[in-house]
Amino acid sequence: MEISMMVFLAIIGLGLTLSFLRMLRGPTAPDRAVAVDTMTTSITASLVLLGFIFERYVYLDVALIYSLISFVGLVALARFLEKGF
Repeated sequence: MEISMMVFLAIIGLGLTLSFLRMLRGPTAPDRAVAVDTMTTSITASLVLLGFIFERYVYLDVALIYSLISFVGLVALARFLEKGF
């Protein structure tokens, strides 16, 4: 079971890397916002997976709070991109 968890973490890491590259090279601001959203989702998934690997379920609480904060931040960013100041 540990090997499958390591494979999952490697896949999540690859997704984070690709999302980071899209964030840096994104031609428009909405592309970058989607890349940041994808990165926060990947980080949340990795926190949940690490919680199961280390059997420390406080990681699940951290993942929940992190996902809520990232959601609120991305809603604010979307509103800013839509209307500006």
